[in-house]
Amino acid sequence: MALFHVQGVPIGVVAIMLATVASMGGFIFGYDTGQISDILLMDDFLTRFGQCTVEGDASTCHFSNVRSGLIVAMLSIGTLIGALIGAPTADFLGRRYAMVVECGVFIIGVVIQMASISQWAQFAVGRLISGLGVGALSAAVPMYQAETAPKQIRGTLTATYQLFITFGILVAYCISIGSRVIDGPGSWRVVVGIGIVWPFFLAIGILFMPESPRWLATQGRLEEARHSIAITHGIGFDDEAKDTLVEREVEEIRSNVEYEQTFSGGWVDCFKPGNKILYRTLLGMALQTFQQLTGANYFFYYGATIFTSVGLNDSYVTQIILGAVNFVCTFGGMYVMERFGRRRPLIWGGLWQSAWLFVFGAAGTAKDPTNNKGIGQLMIFSACMFIWGYAMTWAPGVWILIGETFPTRTRAKQGALATAANWLWNFLLAFFTPFIVSSIHFRYGFIFASCNLLGSVIVYLFLYESSDLTLEAVDMMYNDPKCFPWTSGSWAPPGYSSRYDLVAQSKASDAGKPLATQEKIEKSGEASPQTS
Repeated sequence: MALFHVQGVPIGVVAIMLATVASMGGFIFGYDTGQISDILLMDDFLTRFGQCTVEGDASTCHFSNVRSGLIVAMLSIGTLIGALIGAPTADFLGRRYAMVVECGVFIIGVVIQMASISQWAQFAVGRLISGLGVGALSAAVPMYQAETAPKQIRGTLTATYQLFITFGILVAYCISIGSRVIDGPGSWRVVVGIGIVWPFFLAIGILFMPESPRWLATQGRLEEARHSIAITHGIGFDDEAKDTLVEREVEEIRSNVEYEQTFSGGWVDCFKPGNKILYRTLLGMALQTFQQLTGANYFFYYGATIFTSVGLNDSYVTQIILGAVNFVCTFGGMYVMERFGRRRPLIWGGLWQSAWLFVFGAAGTAKDPTNNKGIGQLMIFSACMFIWGYAMTWAPGVWILIGETFPTRTRAKQGALATAANWLWNFLLAFFTPFIVSSIHFRYGFIFASCNLLGSVIVYLFLYESSDLTLEAVDMMYNDPKCFPWTSGSWAPPGYSSRYDLVAQSKASDAGKPLATQEKIEKSGEASPQTS
């Protein structure tokens, strides 16, 4: 039974459940990201793993730039490797069972961290192993959500991955502020140990969700794919075989899979220029790179240290405020990405973020914030405004696009390459930020501001508008020689006069319009010469 209707199309409760359960992968990512900023400031952690002039006296202890950079960045090295391993794992085991295995890997890493006594390298290795699981999940979850969710709410459901990332960060901040009063190693082991709970929720819950219909179709399991589609639309078992909506989606997926079986789908194929495969691989990698270069993780990884440097007595509280802004505004991002598409939010979001980072950098450069309370407050406000824009645009938008930009045959591998680019820059920023900040201080904000501007330009020139389209139609759009990024918002598959007509027709499950199959786009392009 349908829970509600969107554009006249029934949406089942399972569609909401699968997005929520799978998004626990984002929560794991966010929690592990948010905890390290506060852990680095805890007294017991400092005395155990820092460099002290008086043994046991936290006030004489500190982390060198190399040591703090490695402790933070080893997670990113693991996630980079994990993202690349996650693609063949998801193709071989299926999307759901791959997530179960990846949760197990993450738990092993957490246990190693908790068992650390005096060797900081052991804690860093634990973060590396946890990173393998986080990275693989970051490739698998958005792909699973995009392949399984009804197209009418695909953007919103895929954006729940980013929502749970922000929720995980906020929860980590809140637990850290509570555990810091615990004497001894419990102050940081509690924070790290609670991280074991989240992958159990995901590993168990995902087994009760349907498998990706597109993966099932590639395995020749069309009946299971039909059932997966039907259950996400709230259509009962007795009705799924005769339901027009389900049959049309199955036929579209089947047609696309048969077409794509004429091509290979290995790693090398991700870099072949035909059918704009290379174009989309590089685009996905660029989007993930510039999501990191927005500067968001500058605040999430080193936020407590940043706010201490602007003269705040309790930087933990400010971290929670920043995390709360990030979490709450992501709800707005889910609406924005569904209501205004993909291109416009990323373009305007980049401009907004750039403006506030210029303010942040200029304020911190003009006067010493530790001696000027007004400057410190302005920097905190500009950081919140930056996070507000980021949470509503680039944060959810890029993860949505990674799930819906690539063709089925190479989606897992292209998504993994794009996600690996995210983690590569995540590592570079996490490791080198202490060195950069010690050299140029708050002028670092100017670098991120410039990167946001460049990101907006790349989106305008190269990204196609994929909202309201099936994943098969998105592939057709990228291969239409008459469609360009800046005109893609009005593009529609053959048989529809416009994107508006497509949306209107989808409201009637018994509409008589032609299916958006690959054969039709080939026929429509016969009259037009292929352009580069």
